[in-house]
Amino acid sequence: MLHWKRVLRPLAAFLLAAAAVTVPSAASARAAAAPSSGWNDYTCVPSAAHPRPVVLVHGTLGNSVDNWLGLAPYLKHRGYCVYSLDYGQLPGVPFFHGLGPVEKSAEQLDAFVDKVLAATGADEADLVGHSQGGMMPRHYLKFLGGAAEVNALVGIAPSNHGTTLGGLTALLPYFPGAEDLLSEATPALADQVAGSDFLTRLNAGGDTVPGVRYTVIATRYDQVVTPYRSSFLTGPNVRNVLLQDLCPVDLSEHLAVGLFDRIVFHEVANALDPARAKPTTCASVFS
Repeated sequence: MLHWKRVLRPLAAFLLAAAAVTVPSAASARAAAAPSSGWNDYTCVPSAAHPRPVVLVHGTLGNSVDNWLGLAPYLKHRGYCVYSLDYGQLPGVPFFHGLGPVEKSAEQLDAFVDKVLAATGADEADLVGHSQGGMMPRHYLKFLGGAAEVNALVGIAPSNHGTTLGGLTALLPYFPGAEDLLSEATPALADQVAGSDFLTRLNAGGDTVPGVRYTVIATRYDQVVTPYRSSFLTGPNVRNVLLQDLCPVDLSEHLAVGLFDRIVFHEVANALDPARAKPTTCASVFS
């Protein structure tokens, strides 16, 4: 029988390799997110057209800068006050966040939204998250009172019902101690395995809470959240969008949809302001 490390090693290698391609030079990235750029500017005053600040929530192994070098300027250019946070830090792991227990990460999001609302004077915020960042806020909404402070949650390839990683996670029970090791080493990864205790609690009693609008944008070519339809939610005030229904030739996978796909960005803007929404098509790449 194969040792459990032979299962976990390719899983870890895949995730770390995926993360590595998202990290540009620290100096250029931090400069892009400086308040002078208009992003993370706590003097920003929401406009009448866009009265709610937008909080961007990165995914597993992400951070508040590198995940949003595409979407943050896109939204700022359209008149939004835009903010992003780091969460889910583990000791001794710099730059890569979103690794700690998802429940604890939701507490960090709670505190950050309070900070943004206090700075902007807004009554509510809108949340946009990629991968874990599209799922984790649902714990904040459901269990931490976030529904009173949030108008809309937009999830880009969110891990709402977990992932099988193409069937790889189904092998974990066959390797004694593997699941415990995964939980100890990277709690957020364990929380996102389909059928985990965390996801069972999160989705019990329904996927949504009253008073919040939900949009999910998934891609058929997602190789991280599998099957891709596990991203979708059920319930009132939910809109599930498959990227390839908007543009059949868009081949973006899990990372691309959050990092630089402007067709996705256009649909995010529609979700944030449905009263002014414009049709999203392949031509939206030029928006």
